Amino acid sequence: MNADPVIRYRNTHKAFKRPVLSGVDLDIFEGEMFALFGPSGTGKSVLLKTTIGLIVPDRGDVEVTGLSVYYGGRGTLELVREKVGYVFQHAALFDSLNVYRNVEMGLPAERLRQMRSSEVAAAIWEALEMVNLDPVEVMPVLPAELSGGMKKRVGIARAIVGRPRILLWDEPTTGLDPVNTAAVERLIKALSEELRVTSVLVTHDVEGALWMCGRVAMLEGGNIRFCGTPEEFQTEADPVVRAFVDRAAAEAALDVVEMS
Repeated sequence: MNADPVIRYRNTHKAFKRPVLSGVDLDIFEGEMFALFGPSGTGKSVLLKTTIGLIVPDRGDVEVTGLSVYYGGRGTLELVREKVGYVFQHAALFDSLNVYRNVEMGLPAERLRQMRSSEVAAAIWEALEMVNLDPVEVMPVLPAELSGGMKKRVGIARAIVGRPRILLWDEPTTGLDPVNTAAVERLIKALSEELRVTSVLVTHDVEGALWMCGRVAMLEGGNIRFCGTPEEFQTEADPVVRAFVDRAAAEAALDVVEMS
């Protein structure tokens, strides 16, 4: 790709009780849908969280639209976060707030202060409609009254309400049945195209991501083991990658059998 990367991970290290990220180098380009695979516990979500400073690496840096997340200071980090919408793994809705207030939390604080209440309401209404929820029905409702699939959609609405330039998706289909998984994946692809954003998807659903994304990478042993197109991933000769691909295909086939 000729364009400059919109996200750059540079020698990114992070350890907790053991090393998780061991010098990750990765470029993600403007407008692409990019998926990150890997076995459980390999640091996929950790890497995603470093993008907006939710986790601070021990060494290295992340640059978002040319801004350093770690060396740019608090003001720069706030600018980065205004550009990025984050869809959390389990929706991460605030139990005590209704849907309206949960989605409102996705609007940058400075912009929110400058908006009239009617403008805020219009933005929330539009975001809910974009994720195929009826605003009249769901806006006054608390998260406990929603199904799992609806909670996911409210989490997505919160991520897109501020019209970010980048969307980060952290296991967006975890806990959903195959039918709802497919519906959410269609929504992810449609929103990414409609909003013309850069999407980075961390997921265990390899088959779904291969259908959606133009490039994929595999994180293994704290580093990027593979990066390329879905077609290249499926035919990769590296035995570690090959074993992961074959296992994912077997799990997808099992899901089909269980649905039938």
